[in-house]
Amino acid sequence: MRVLVTGLWICAVTILSCYGAVTWGGGLFARTPEPYLEGLQYQKLAPITVPMIADGKVQGYVVVVLVFTADARLMHTLPVPPNPFVVDEAFRQIYADPGLDFRRLARYDVTRRLAEIRARVNERLGAEVVKDVLVDEMNFVAKREVRS
Repeated sequence: MRVLVTGLWICAVTILSCYGAVTWGGGLFARTPEPYLEGLQYQKLAPITVPMIADGKVQGYVVVVLVFTADARLMHTLPVPPNPFVVDEAFRQIYADPGLDFRRLARYDVTRRLAEIRARVNERLGAEVVKDVLVDEMNFVAKREVRS
């Protein structure tokens, strides 16, 4: 009889201690959820190929890979993502820039051109969505170097 009561007592203590550990100690090891901070979102664009025309002929192509950072909260509220606007504006800026002549190489003010792209994209979107535009790669490929 003593062995039976001792066995029941051990089972009861084990069950109560497990219950107590789960009930009161469960919150000790639980991770507190950290608030999700929506900051800047990094977007890498596909390569843009811009033909360079001089004297009525294609002289070559500028191949540019751009990256932009944008306000993540505003990006989720826009009906259209800003990616096509950045690509379009970059193409327009490079194609129409009279100072970019690869026949007569000179320093090119990339910082000013990127700031202009950012300003025009934000103007077209109607909000300060794009925070910065960066150049990942920029190359010129002469027409004679392009495979037919």
